[in-house]
Amino acid sequence: QVQFVESGGALVQPGGSLRLSCAASGSRFSIQAMAWYRQAPGKQREWVARITPRGMKNYADSVKGRFIISVDNAMKTVFLQMNNLEPEDTAVYYCNFAYVPATWGQGTQVTVSS
Repeated sequence: QVQFVESGGALVQPGGSLRLSCAASGSRFSIQAMAWYRQAPGKQREWVARITPRGMKNYADSVKGRFIISVDNAMKTVFLQMNNLEPEDTAVYYCNFAYVPATWGQGTQVTVSS
């Protein structure tokens, strides 16, 4: 049974930076593409960034050039470096497998506001 525990969310001013972490358990981690998702108030959950086991990365247009996804397979941890944050980035952020999501974790709240 895989579990994800996200952390690192906070209240930050526009233009600021945050680094999110997602600790995972289970044996699927190193052989599955991983992704970050987010859900803003009143909106559906959306995909933000993806990294394959070979290290290929893809980003949603809304975060391209500002966010960077990375993974530490030994630690079973996925990271999301978020730079130049905008109020529109305010959401609960989740990590999960990229193509066949497992049970969702509790997420971590990111609030971008002055």
